[in-house]
Amino acid sequence: MFDIEIKRSGSPVAQLILGHGAGAGKEHEFMQTMSALLVERNIDVVLFNFPYMQTIKETGKRRPPDKADILLQHFHDVVMHIEASSVKTSCVETSCVETSTLKQIDGEYKHASLPIFIGGKSMGGRMASMIIEDMPSVKGAIAFGYPFHPPGKPEKTRTDHLQTVNKPLLIVQGERDTFGTKSEVAEYALCPSIEISFLADGDHSFKPRKASGFTQEAHIKAAVDKAYDFIIKTVKGHVDD
Repeated sequence: MFDIEIKRSGSPVAQLILGHGAGAGKEHEFMQTMSALLVERNIDVVLFNFPYMQTIKETGKRRPPDKADILLQHFHDVVMHIEASSVKTSCVETSCVETSTLKQIDGEYKHASLPIFIGGKSMGGRMASMIIEDMPSVKGAIAFGYPFHPPGKPEKTRTDHLQTVNKPLLIVQGERDTFGTKSEVAEYALCPSIEISFLADGDHSFKPRKASGFTQEAHIKAAVDKAYDFIIKTVKGHVDD
């Protein structure tokens, strides 16, 4: 059983499947705010929890994230599930929560008719960037706050696969992100298919310092605008091709 939440727009132009960060699940305020703003821009959003987060919800006990291979497989399975079948849902306003894993197509909501994008916050975005090349149906990926390295350990980079990514990938990063600052990221050899957009004075959650004159709310909205523009540009590129 997948722990999936669907947020639907009135006239969707694409769908974005988002994975959460290491420390908080799809219910976190950042994920909920981001997805609600994306829906306002006519992007259907699918949120899901990785297996370890499902266990945390069920037991109430904290535990570390699953190993990368488990996270990657689960993300892959969620995408395949959404692509292969519509989700039988019980809906409240724009939020729909999966109630069963159907094998057949349910006419109520057919995700597969929309262009598919994947992404996530921090760890979720990293996982998306690692499976994008293995999923022909996925048009592109978006990472909100990419974890280029653990905080305080800039030598332990997580960028090897970013040198060979051919599909479009957008990374929205705070300039002060301790997982990869603007000056650090500028030194990385990344594939030309990767677009990086920095948010002034933002941290890992896009929160700037008060003295900067910016706000986290404005930065999150800017991140959504950048994601929307990226999705439209990528979809148009596929149509033109």
